[in-house]
Amino acid sequence: MALRRTRTVDDYWIAGGKLGWLLGGATMAATHASAGTYIGTVGVIHAVGWEFTWIVLFIPFSYWFMAAVLAPRFARVRELTLPAFLERRYGSPRARALGAVVILIAATVYIQAQVIAGGVIAETVFGVSPVWGMTAFTLILLAYTAVGGMVAVAYTDLVQLVVMVIGALVAVPMAFRLLDGPGPLFAAVESLRPETFDFGSLPAILMVTMGFSFLLGGIATPEKLTRLYAMRDQRTMRRGLFLAIALATGVNLLVFLVALAAIGLFPLLPTGDLAMPLMASYALPPVLGTVLLAAIVSAIMSTVDSLLLVAGSALSHDLLGVARPEASPRARMLAARLGILVVGIAPLVLILSGVGEGELVQFIVLLFTAIMASAFFVPVVLGVTWRRLTRQGALASMVGGVVTVFAWQAEIFPWPGWNPDFIHPAAPGVLVSFFLGVTVSLFTPPPPEDALRPYFGAGTGGNA
Repeated sequence: MALRRTRTVDDYWIAGGKLGWLLGGATMAATHASAGTYIGTVGVIHAVGWEFTWIVLFIPFSYWFMAAVLAPRFARVRELTLPAFLERRYGSPRARALGAVVILIAATVYIQAQVIAGGVIAETVFGVSPVWGMTAFTLILLAYTAVGGMVAVAYTDLVQLVVMVIGALVAVPMAFRLLDGPGPLFAAVESLRPETFDFGSLPAILMVTMGFSFLLGGIATPEKLTRLYAMRDQRTMRRGLFLAIALATGVNLLVFLVALAAIGLFPLLPTGDLAMPLMASYALPPVLGTVLLAAIVSAIMSTVDSLLLVAGSALSHDLLGVARPEASPRARMLAARLGILVVGIAPLVLILSGVGEGELVQFIVLLFTAIMASAFFVPVVLGVTWRRLTRQGALASMVGGVVTVFAWQAEIFPWPGWNPDFIHPAAPGVLVSFFLGVTVSLFTPPPPEDALRPYFGAGTGGNA
């Protein structure tokens, strides 16, 4: 069905801009729920305690901001990709190409976390070698994403979201039953791991800056912004975003309870990322365990297919569009599908080479959100709310933000304590991005009026 409905480039990248609020909101929420939710969040809570839960609750505010600030502007001018927006707003093919390169790098980081989670599930549940599990998982995702585009992704996301919600709803009461109810569950966790409910496992400033990463990265991630373009109009966008808030928040709250149950049932694990697969395979009856396992796999797949689609568009529509604007639609579609294959396989190759080995899934996800926030928050949000942001300012903010994130992650700063274990890279990355964007803009000529008109015209609410 998706292949039949994918006849044009618009259909492939943004479903022709025809998604309704139910399908649009569901695919937005499904994209949010990833291995970071079902395996990563549970893994971090298992490792450091329940103090991590409040960080994830930053996420609904990012959806609210998108509904209140971005939806009115994005509804005025429909693009196929986030880099295409950058070119229109700043009149710069370089900004478009740079945005595409950042997306390709960040997508590889994020997909790596999901592939690692797929390998954990394969080994824990099926006794299959992680390499074979990660390979099979990658091939399945590549197949339907490359063929059907946004239409296939949206419909599979809807089905996967239903499975995710059912899995969480099934797991929580069964976990309570295994531990004789909520009261005994909390008592068991308090007895086995008393530090679970204490604050202080992570530095306070690290907690705040990780929440900062979730909030700003959630606003600026291209796979979510592209879904605004895929929905019919401003009203549809807002209704879809509020649906995504309800669904994402509900799933997170259920997962928090499952994480506590995992601590009560499996207090000692070599890595917290094993907690959720063990719940599905050993703690629950076979039928219910299968449902929970399906929820975990659905969460991973719904995120990876979205990232693959964004990466494919970055390569074909944006990089190829800048390098060879005369390329035919057929050539661009072929490049897109080849790009999806390359970006889908690259994380697997990196993992097999030892890159990212031993990292908790959620911390890899947080690195992705830091890259997104540092690269795109200023050019996107300031770009539609502050007329004075210039092409030079946007380029400086993107380059400076991303370089700062990787420098901070690599711990190249000479001052003691200035490292990702104390302050998350998102904070210095966004601060440098903001400083460069504003400072460079103030020292360069104002942008032309025709670049501003789509976003600061009547009815947008932008600054005059």
